[in-house]
Amino acid sequence: SFHFDPQLPKRVESEESDERGSSKLLDSEEKQARSTKKKRKVRSGSICSNSDDEQPGPSKKQTLSPKKQSKKILFSSPKKKEMSEIWTWPLYKTQLPVTCGEVEGMLKRDKLTKGEKCILVGKQWFTPPEFERFAGKESSRNWKQSIRCGNSTLGKLIKAGHLNAAVYKKRSKPAKKSQFSTRHLNTDEEDSRDEEATLEAQVSSGEATEEEEMEEQGEQAEISPDCDKTTFKVTCGALTGTLYKCRFGSGKCGKSIRTEMSWLSPVEFVNVALNQGDASWRKDILYGGKPLSVLIEEKVLAIHSLLCKCKQCKPKPEDLESQKNDDECCICKSEGEEELVVCDNCPRSFHQKCHLPHIDDTILRDDSQWMCTFCVFKAIEGCRYPDKQKTEAVMSRQISQHMLECPYLLLYLSSADEEQIFATNPGQYLENYSSIIKTPMWLDNIADKLQRKEYQTVGEFVSDVQLIFTNSATYNKNNPEYLGMGENLKQLFDREFKKAFNIQD
Repeated sequence: SFHFDPQLPKRVESEESDERGSSKLLDSEEKQARSTKKKRKVRSGSICSNSDDEQPGPSKKQTLSPKKQSKKILFSSPKKKEMSEIWTWPLYKTQLPVTCGEVEGMLKRDKLTKGEKCILVGKQWFTPPEFERFAGKESSRNWKQSIRCGNSTLGKLIKAGHLNAAVYKKRSKPAKKSQFSTRHLNTDEEDSRDEEATLEAQVSSGEATEEEEMEEQGEQAEISPDCDKTTFKVTCGALTGTLYKCRFGSGKCGKSIRTEMSWLSPVEFVNVALNQGDASWRKDILYGGKPLSVLIEEKVLAIHSLLCKCKQCKPKPEDLESQKNDDECCICKSEGEEELVVCDNCPRSFHQKCHLPHIDDTILRDDSQWMCTFCVFKAIEGCRYPDKQKTEAVMSRQISQHMLECPYLLLYLSSADEEQIFATNPGQYLENYSSIIKTPMWLDNIADKLQRKEYQTVGEFVSDVQLIFTNSATYNKNNPEYLGMGENLKQLFDREFKKAFNIQD
């Protein structure tokens, strides 16, 4: 049977180090923090955290920002147009006033882009996660939600393109066995020559005249509507995936396309989809019905220079392994300050306490393969319930006999809630919520109750999940957008619940 692991021991947080000193000292401290000793199976650094100075040549023009942003969206619509969009004012072109709880600071835009300590409080500099801890909001585990500029979270500003942020990471992921067979990594000679010609042209940029450079700037005046996007839904044949801009280096550099079960480079993606050695990734990978070459021509995607030394183009062994798993937690959609534990069977990554059951430290020290709840559930899905079940019978069963299905269903629901709307207590940030909803419920609360084994029957667990959707329908009855989000998530849960227990009434 599938049981919860024991509770994790309490982590002892180290005291804040004195951040005073010259900028050179701060930079050296940052580099030292990144080189912290790594654990097996544990990763925490995003592939997307390369700074611009790691990419010489024209690839510098590429803006590297996190691939997904976790944010907290208000259920209620804005009351009226307010003069609160100060991030667009010329006065705040280089810096922005920010708050976290009751603490105020000044955010330097350029330092945020480079992944440096960027928030000044008095005479002390903080990274966003450090500022979050300094303000006493470390429990949120997501600085993009807890730090605000006016009434907007930094996550919202980043997603809207008003801010560019590097990924603030703690550790790199250790080496693991390769997930991909080398026999599938055939390359297209014609496409490779085309790519190399493009890269060589970039390297020899010194041959361009001033007149040609002015002409190129004129061509770039017309900005593509996709220039601010960080992810792109792509297809090749019947295969679908999501291309992450911050992971893209070239056709063979950087596993930038996430499919359901793996991370692939564009060349690998085409080979898996078409099983052809003569395919061209620029032509055969489509975005919005158009070849990927269109995004390259529009400067939305930049092929890195031959001289580029970023993690995609000149990866170390640990970088190659890091490319095989997600850069953010599958559940809370953030990198956070904690390590990410990677599944040995799929691309998913988790914070130890986001996964159900919680991932014990003993698992991290174990040399054996570890599979997440998603993979365990899928592995035995066909042999759990050979006979059709009835809803009433399932709801009355003891939950102790179903400690795989219920955690799986909650993880499935949390993962599907990409905007994390239903993850936290809505009463903490929604106006008049407590006066309308008398019994609030949210996903993190249900996860805690599951971990503490507070539910007796499957029906009690399902009742709490359904309460989330009932509350959403009540509070958002005049807000069609968020009402629809709740209804869609409810339909996903109902369908997956019947599938998990093989219910047919």
